[in-house]
Amino acid sequence: MKAVDINCDMGESFGAYSLGNDKEILTYISSANIACGFHAGDPATMKKTVRMALEAGVAIGAHPGFPDLVGFGRRNMELSAEEAHDIVVYQIGALQAFVQAEGGVMQHVKPHGALYNMAATRAPLAEAIAEAVYRVNPNLILFGLAGSELTKACEKIGLRAAHEVFADRTYQQDGTLTPRTQPNAMITDQDKSLTQVVRMVKEGVVQSEQGIDVPISADTICIHGDGAHAFEFAQHIRKALTAAQISVKAFHA
Repeated sequence: MKAVDINCDMGESFGAYSLGNDKEILTYISSANIACGFHAGDPATMKKTVRMALEAGVAIGAHPGFPDLVGFGRRNMELSAEEAHDIVVYQIGALQAFVQAEGGVMQHVKPHGALYNMAATRAPLAEAIAEAVYRVNPNLILFGLAGSELTKACEKIGLRAAHEVFADRTYQQDGTLTPRTQPNAMITDQDKSLTQVVRMVKEGVVQSEQGIDVPISADTICIHGDGAHAFEFAQHIRKALTAAQISVKAFHA
């Protein structure tokens, strides 16, 4: 039986603002990417989310982003490689402290938003992120867009990579995600999304917006926890994977 990890971005509430459906979705995923305070999240939310993930038996990862709270980390920032390295080290360290304080062990790191997307195509940025993760803990797994510069940087430095695919995003024929600025970037048809996921895991391909099947590796599937129907979608994706004889487990398991 094939197996795949399901990850979800979490802990993105901060201050008086509550975002996402974290507690409910934890039942259906195997890895949680927890915001570290730069694009979202705060110390209290980090602690709460770490505790919930540990109670649910879900693997924990840091979710570092650009220091852009107003833009939710989804706006490009032109940082130097050294600056990118330093903000990733800082954020991993912040979450790692909460994980250790709660008696847990961190599994992975997954960059957020624009940092993730830029690192997918820019080798110097990807290498800076991979080096930051490696220097903090070479046993951590770095989640990156399947076949991207980020996963290549992991291979170059000797860091374990998890090739990530997306359930609710469309793809271009070069294997990159369709930019969110385009109207067809998100998949809102549930059946289409589930079909895409099963094909990526079982057949190793995804149909691009240009109608071409693109080869893809699927170690972990990202679902977004802040959508209007995120909880229902998480349930349906688990059901679809089970029906396709695909088991769900954390990447390190």
